[in-house]
Amino acid sequence: MAEAIEEESRTVRILPITTAGAAESLALMGAGKADLAVGRSDLAMPADAQTLAVLRKNYVVLWSPSGRAGKDSKKKGAAKIGEIADLAGHKVGIIGKTGANVALLRTILEGSGVPSDKVATAQFGTEEIEKLAQDATLDAYLAVGPLDSKITSAAIVATSRSRGAPKFLPVEASEAIALRHPRYEAEEIPGSVFNANPAWPEDKIDTISVNHLILARKELSEAKAAAFYRQLFAVRDTITQRVAGAGRITKPDTEKEAEPSVHRGAAAVINGTERTFLDKYSDYFWFALLLLSGIGSAAAWLRRYLNRDERDDNTSYRNRILAVVNEVRDAGSEQDLLASQREVDAIIAETLKCYDDGAIEQEDMAAFGLVLELFDHAVAERRAALQGGPVEAKAPGPTIASRR
Repeated sequence: MAEAIEEESRTVRILPITTAGAAESLALMGAGKADLAVGRSDLAMPADAQTLAVLRKNYVVLWSPSGRAGKDSKKKGAAKIGEIADLAGHKVGIIGKTGANVALLRTILEGSGVPSDKVATAQFGTEEIEKLAQDATLDAYLAVGPLDSKITSAAIVATSRSRGAPKFLPVEASEAIALRHPRYEAEEIPGSVFNANPAWPEDKIDTISVNHLILARKELSEAKAAAFYRQLFAVRDTITQRVAGAGRITKPDTEKEAEPSVHRGAAAVINGTERTFLDKYSDYFWFALLLLSGIGSAAAWLRRYLNRDERDDNTSYRNRILAVVNEVRDAGSEQDLLASQREVDAIIAETLKCYDDGAIEQEDMAAFGLVLELFDHAVAERRAALQGGPVEAKAPGPTIASRR
């Protein structure tokens, strides 16, 4: 998987850590030393473990040997064990050294009404199939793996060769067991899945399954989990070409409650609810805009507060111009008019400086322009009167902006 993803992806990289088994892998993830782990769902999980994908589904296969008939007998040997209830007082050979398989058998026995302490067990490694088949003390066998598992098939063939045709034992309480133990699922083993002629099993039988999962820590970001999930299924066919079992990788079921729960990153891709960059951070953008707007408003208020003296000066300038208007109307000579204009020019210069500094707003300038317009009319009228000529109607004077 790591090799395939490295070849085809520029954004996702996997650094594999080899462990002795699923329990150690889960322990590493629980200690924060790994972001992902492969583990069986019925093992002890870290508190923050969540599912990214189903690596494979493992079916429980229980069978008993029929026993060989004598050479001169034409009758088939009859199986000692016909159903799970018959296992009491007998011994079951379990393929695989993991304690999870023993716990799984006990769960099945208890769910079927058989006291688990009444059934003896013996475990055999996956390389000890022939030893399992030759052990005459065993009355039944249990294997846990995919339906196309070579180990399960080899065990059934080996036991049938030495002990007679297999009798498959259905787990009739599979649905009840799955309800009580959410990490197990009720399943069916199809007929003839292990052999076509003779048919092994002859018809479909009920059983339970347990999944091997690709797990991630809950703290793994949604974006990283989603990127890994997408890339995993993008290279699944490539992985299958190298490892036949990779074709069993499937998406987790987000419709039902399961243990452990599905990681939000994988669930977002599966359900089509994956958020874009803007979806994820739009709230932050709006908050930033509101914050900047608030800062701007506060800055404007502070500026107005700090420039309040200059605004007061602007008001006094307007009042002074209004006073000059009265003086202009009583002016006795052209020199008096020129003096008034020079005084108003100085006021305009100071007002423009305040405007450039931001101490005066546009509204204040508009009011200042009206006062200047009144002053210009007063000067024109008084000058005409001093010259003895008629007073001409004058167009509105220039605004403060045009004076600049």
